[in-house]
Amino acid sequence: MNRILEADFKYIVADTDVPWDRMNGKTVLITGGTGFLGSLLIRFFTYLNDEYHRNINLITLVRNAEKARSLLDDRSIIIEGDLCDIPDIPFDIDFLFHCAAETSSRKMVETPVEVSEGIVLGTCNIMKLANQKKIESAVYLSSMEVYGDMGTKVDKVHEDDCGIIDIMNVRSCYPMGKRMAENICINYFYQYGLPVKIARLAQIFGAGVRETDNRVFAQFARSVINKKNIVLHTDGSSIGNYCYSADAILGLILILLNGTNGQAYNVVNEESTMTIKKMAELVADKIAEGSISVEYDVPENNIHGYAVTSKNRLSSEKLSLLGWKPRYSMEDMYRRMIDYLSDIEHKHLNNCIDINR
Repeated sequence: MNRILEADFKYIVADTDVPWDRMNGKTVLITGGTGFLGSLLIRFFTYLNDEYHRNINLITLVRNAEKARSLLDDRSIIIEGDLCDIPDIPFDIDFLFHCAAETSSRKMVETPVEVSEGIVLGTCNIMKLANQKKIESAVYLSSMEVYGDMGTKVDKVHEDDCGIIDIMNVRSCYPMGKRMAENICINYFYQYGLPVKIARLAQIFGAGVRETDNRVFAQFARSVINKKNIVLHTDGSSIGNYCYSADAILGLILILLNGTNGQAYNVVNEESTMTIKKMAELVADKIAEGSISVEYDVPENNIHGYAVTSKNRLSSEKLSLLGWKPRYSMEDMYRRMIDYLSDIEHKHLNNCIDINR
């Protein structure tokens, strides 16, 4: 296992606010197992089994089983299927993390119908399945984008706040879909007593990110690794809310086991909230030690599908009441992610050399 990832997992396990014994011998279903957070959850629970003998049974629902087998431990049960037409899952399920969703901004403007259907219909089907299986607890992974434009609000954004989303903007397929999906979860909680919670995620990154990830933070990291200038396709004024991957995984587990049913929780490190421009400058100055700079190439149209400019600063107060406290700063997040990606690249290079021999 990658050394950064192993250190992250040890940090998560050491948290004494998590009632780990509740998971012994239980079955966990994770949708979107080939995605960033879905795959991290699977790898973490596999680590728990290996190192602490928790005997957790893992099931993941994915669109591409072949891809899943190449990424995940073969001790997970892999079920191939579409969220809009879920295949039979002939197992009891105790816990559920619904992680599956399109996260590519470009896809949101190119295929908005498929994006919105996957979020809304997919969540309907997963909640129906969770209700049929009489699960103990479920967490739906939502997004900070559900808050929309909070206007002139300058205070931190809490879970009971709600701003404006432009329903005539095709890019709104994602935040509007996430809002509807959250409401579906709440409807199942209200009508059937389904023990579901909602995690509203900030931008999550760190060790475990895919080498092919093309989101802004990954582009910045590759700029450092490849010693190339950071290129911004916006003016960088939008405020970003962030959280390190291991901190987020710990937050999701606390929400699953300690959270209140029918409630939403922001997952964000308040200390890392900053504009895109400031983050780019921090990466160039601190992480790359001034060896690269920040450039601007702003197209006339939003061909990259970036979210509208946001000034929201999320509050983590509610999640902190469950015992959660993020450990890693923005500099830590980038250094750990770059170390992780560099280690993977080094191993790939060595494998190529061995093959050539």
